Amino acid sequence: MAASRRSPFALDFAQQCLGFVIAALFLAPLAWTALSSLKPAAEAALPPLPPWPSRITYETYQSLDGFGSGLVTHTANSLFVALGTVGLSGVVSLLAGYGFSRFHFPLKNVIFVLIISTMMIPYQSLLTPLFLILSWIGLSNSLVGLVLVYATLQLPFSVFMMRNAFEAVPREIDEAARIDGCGGVRILTRIMFPLVAPGIITVSIFAFLASWNEFLAALILLTDNKLFTLPILVTAVRSGQFGTVDWGAVQAGVTLMMMPCLLLFLLLQRYYMRGLTAGAVK
Repeated sequence: MAASRRSPFALDFAQQCLGFVIAALFLAPLAWTALSSLKPAAEAALPPLPPWPSRITYETYQSLDGFGSGLVTHTANSLFVALGTVGLSGVVSLLAGYGFSRFHFPLKNVIFVLIISTMMIPYQSLLTPLFLILSWIGLSNSLVGLVLVYATLQLPFSVFMMRNAFEAVPREIDEAARIDGCGGVRILTRIMFPLVAPGIITVSIFAFLASWNEFLAALILLTDNKLFTLPILVTAVRSGQFGTVDWGAVQAGVTLMMMPCLLLFLLLQRYYMRGLTAGAVK
């Protein structure tokens, strides 16, 4: 009896140990990169063993700041693009998801399927026509045009997620609000918005990560050095001059790029999981 009572505890302990080992394996490269970025420039150029620095310094970040138009400028560009993509895709997907879930109009299902089917098209094949369209409307080589491109690429998934989030909310709530005299806009802003907040947060996280880390579209659509985002800056550092690579600056750039993503996920992971499972169970 004693052995059978201890077995659940032993099983939980084994699962916790396994989870700790897996987490350590995933976190090791991130910690290695962060520690390498704090090494002196001379140590960062050597083989990465040992990973910890002999002394903590910010020489690699100062070296990274010397590339392009400066670290502050390129970070601000990335933040503008990421936050603009989050805001635009969030608002449009919220309204579209509400419309597809709660209203009836001709060809609703056909239009929804067409929107979702665009996710099967590789976005690389769309960059040339998008570049021509931006040139025609005068938004080529601009951060606003890049925001429009990223939001366009993100909208099919965002609309799909928000429609599922609204479908998970019982329709009786809408009917009760309409009986009390609420209109469609008031129901959306006062009643539905708090209920679908996890879905909005999920869409925002995906939009932020996609636009913050995206490289190819920014490389093709932007030609002005002052408008380059962080991924392009890190690639320029990685290219080097005459075959030389400042590995310390590369590690500093990678660390700077991954920190907002980690913090955003850790702060909002509870809502992120709820948003992913919205509409899965009725």
